[in-house]
Amino acid sequence: MFERFTRSFDLVKASAVVLRQDSHLLMFPLISGAASLAVVLAFMLPAFGLGSFDGIGASEGAWYGLAFLFYVSQYCVMFYFNAALVGATLIRMDGGAPTLGDGMRIANSRFGTILGYAVIAATVGVILRAIQERLGFVGRFIVGLIGVGWTVATFLVVPVLVARDTGPIESIKQSAALLKQTWGENVVGQSGMSLFFGMLMFLVVLVTLSGVGLGITVGSTLLAGVAVAFGVLGGIVILLTHNALSGIYAATLYRYAASGNAGNGFDQSVLNAAFAPKV
Repeated sequence: MFERFTRSFDLVKASAVVLRQDSHLLMFPLISGAASLAVVLAFMLPAFGLGSFDGIGASEGAWYGLAFLFYVSQYCVMFYFNAALVGATLIRMDGGAPTLGDGMRIANSRFGTILGYAVIAATVGVILRAIQERLGFVGRFIVGLIGVGWTVATFLVVPVLVARDTGPIESIKQSAALLKQTWGENVVGQSGMSLFFGMLMFLVVLVTLSGVGLGITVGSTLLAGVAVAFGVLGGIVILLTHNALSGIYAATLYRYAASGNAGNGFDQSVLNAAFAPKV
């Protein structure tokens, strides 16, 4: 297990090569986050409106309908900017120098497929939510299992639809086939990346709380404010970096799975280890 986490850290470092070369790729998750927040705000008013009708019988179908539209909107935003990030990463792997415009152009050309995939993902999300709400603890267990399977099966969907320009259903099929063919159940890389950034976030929170506590103890509003600012900025940087590296990582795995060569900027021995059979 320790070797697998070490391997995942090596993949983070390999993916970071691209991010260091093209730090402007961080703009994709930044814009995505801002757009996702706008979607949340846009749906707050209708949600409050339905809540006010609870006492007079707002239908369950209305709530599920609103949830479905929310999922579609959020997934569309997420997949769109992830496609832009993956497209720019693939350009770098081919030896090019991608710009933000290049990524957006690629995402725009795949918008129909992205929207279709968002509808499929939203449908799955609403169904899983309904199961969870109706079956309680058993439902949460079932949803957890299905959710893990869905995440594994669709991990390479965005790179597939970007690189091959396939439809949403075909992209899901090809994603599952590529994982089964070369990566299988060996998803420790993603888990290791989440663990790594989770630890960083924990350290930021710990430092922030310590700074705020010290500021309160000594009666320094400035110190407490600086600590809060550090926590907010540190958290944003960690989230942006994690999201950017996750997209680059997905593009790396796709390129290697499809061709056996991730292209420029990657240590081939590290990638060979990443695709080693699970023992």
